[in-house]
Amino acid sequence: MGQTERVLRIQQMLRERAVISRKVFLDELEISPAQFKRDLAFLRDRFRLTIDYDPARRGYVLARDAGTAEFELSGPMYTAREIYALLIMQDLINQLQPGLLDEHVGPLRERLKRLLGQEDLRSDEVRRRIRILHMASRPVEPRFFRVVSHATFERRRLALRYFGRSRSERTDREVSPQRLVFYRGNWYLDGWCHLRDGLRSFAVDAIETASLTQEAAREIETAVLDAHLGAGYGIFAGPSEQRATLRFEPGAALYVAAEQWHARQTQVWEPGGRLLLTVPFFNQQELVMDILRYGPDVEVLAPEWLRESVRRRLSDARARY
Repeated sequence: MGQTERVLRIQQMLRERAVISRKVFLDELEISPAQFKRDLAFLRDRFRLTIDYDPARRGYVLARDAGTAEFELSGPMYTAREIYALLIMQDLINQLQPGLLDEHVGPLRERLKRLLGQEDLRSDEVRRRIRILHMASRPVEPRFFRVVSHATFERRRLALRYFGRSRSERTDREVSPQRLVFYRGNWYLDGWCHLRDGLRSFAVDAIETASLTQEAAREIETAVLDAHLGAGYGIFAGPSEQRATLRFEPGAALYVAAEQWHARQTQVWEPGGRLLLTVPFFNQQELVMDILRYGPDVEVLAPEWLRESVRRRLSDARARY
């Protein structure tokens, strides 16, 4: 048993029993008196726990003063590696969306670090060694994210003011949230829009005000959500599927073959190293954006109207130069 597990066990024993003799500690933890002394010092210094020896009762007691509860780490016992993993996950979450959960995980992070001890604070290296780049992500206001996530889990309706970028207009909506989606560096809310009387995906960063109402959220089955919002291409999915067939030249084919454009895509290799990719889609907007980023290394084979749409976009772009 490592020190992290021992000090958690000592703390747990002191909370569960009124008084514990040193012999009980030594026997249950299978440690020497010197190690027990070091563990007590660690708990007193690191967690500021008041652990006293009561001569009358011949055992150790945990003082239940006002300052104790703040530094107790109750709940399940963790190994040092598990705590280290939790710290890494917290840091990655903070890089994923800075400040999003600081209010809730910040205090826990400090307690976990305190438990590991100064010599084990290698989790602070995470930010130096693992970088998450937000090149195309849009910042989310943390207070709105908390309201939206709370409503989603509590199954309450949301009153939103939403800025629709495609039409550059603001609307007040009542939404029954169904699920939060993290897609390509950005957060979206899938929900039933009571204004439009249908399922919609809302960019969380475009929410300008958010508050919970007293009404229960309308429930939509997951299968219905997936059929409407998960059947087509990307976040612009819809209920009616079409299929695009794309041919990639060898220079791009190896990259595309390693990518997942859609869960139900198909790939076929052609002679000479070219790749045929077929993907379902509903709204062409995002699919066309992905096609255009491969420039001359991709050709749209079908449907014909999608091929014409891409040709027109390329022609318009060429005209600017």
